Amino acid sequence: MRASFRFAAVASAALLLTLTPAFSQETPSGGSPREATPREFTPRARVSAAAKSLKGVSMGRPSQPGNPLVGITVEEFELFRIGLDDFLEVEDAAEGLGPAFNGLGCAQCHATPAIGGISPVAEVRTGHVDENGHFTVLGGDTLFHLFSLPNQECQPQIPPEANVIARRIPIPLFGAGLIEAIADEAIRVREDPNDQNGDGISGRAGIILDVATGAQRVGRFGWKAQHATLLAFGADAYRNEMGITNDLFRNEVGAGIDPEVLKLCDPASDPEDRRDPLTGLRGIDAFEAFMKFLAPLDRGPIDGTVVRGETLFTATGCASCHVPMMVTAQSRNPVFDRREVHLFSDLLLHDIATGDGIPQGDALANEIRTPALWGLRHRRPFLHDGSAATPEQALLRHGNEAQQAADNYRNLPPADKSALLAFLNSL
Repeated sequence: MRASFRFAAVASAALLLTLTPAFSQETPSGGSPREATPREFTPRARVSAAAKSLKGVSMGRPSQPGNPLVGITVEEFELFRIGLDDFLEVEDAAEGLGPAFNGLGCAQCHATPAIGGISPVAEVRTGHVDENGHFTVLGGDTLFHLFSLPNQECQPQIPPEANVIARRIPIPLFGAGLIEAIADEAIRVREDPNDQNGDGISGRAGIILDVATGAQRVGRFGWKAQHATLLAFGADAYRNEMGITNDLFRNEVGAGIDPEVLKLCDPASDPEDRRDPLTGLRGIDAFEAFMKFLAPLDRGPIDGTVVRGETLFTATGCASCHVPMMVTAQSRNPVFDRREVHLFSDLLLHDIATGDGIPQGDALANEIRTPALWGLRHRRPFLHDGSAATPEQALLRHGNEAQQAADNYRNLPPADKSALLAFLNSL
């Protein structure tokens, strides 16, 4: 579809070998195997052949990071594998990379502890705030890319008047399809923008225009909850992080670079993301499928200390924003139908004194979407900019809406602090 070579090909082959035994003869709860249903962009050749021979076979339990959701059909599994393959691709200029970019492929920023995870690579966003607190975008965009194509004529340069410089590390994608399946109303029911209950917490939903559907939606993906759907989230990253334009984001981004100059730096015609002739999928469709069917990470060992730590997590007030569980909406697909999602987030925007100073979407400069804590034990470092080395450091940085919870933690006896941290390290 794009580059013929692969990023970390040996790792890819090993991962696919571990996925293959996940086929089993067990059926989803409720009885007979689920029929594979057609999708708008159903791959024609590979999926049809697989569905005829293995129709309705469900997937096994996700025993390790990077496996797909339990219960998906063989057709959905094939879509997952196609998406994984695209995640591993390395892009080049002939296929649309650049002219400015942050990485050569998805896996460069989403690789730990498996494809779909995190990395220490950080994107850079900047702007200017005047004496009245008014934020100004410099060069037409807050994103300033790390790299550019030779001869670097379209390399964005942070202007000297920038006085806000923020870094953002990747967000893990495990369980993203379940998060997408949570209804907007289920998120908005927890809003309290004016703190009417007097608990000091005033979270609000980020209401954005979803470019994938054209509808007003509740944002839930990205540090600023700037996207509501995985299709838009992946398409935005394809354009912003790799410079590959697509049907949702058709214009190149290069802060401070004249659009006509950008065209000269980038010979590939827009949109650069084309349908694969074999599967009928665009790259953004494959990314969506991989993220949609990627399973959340399993919990670590749970003992008495962890159980007590979870009780303390709630008692200190941490669970007011890091809500332990939400439920997906009703769906025709049983994999997403009214499922419990143990994400430990309310998916709302809050001011907890760790904002990066960059407004985006519906989020103000000081607001950050509550990050989901599931899979926390596989994650280092913490906070949006990776400035906290441990969960405790991140916790102690909380202020404003989270000040009371942070103070409650500080006042715990040492044994209780250890128990709460043991709980976090079990996620």
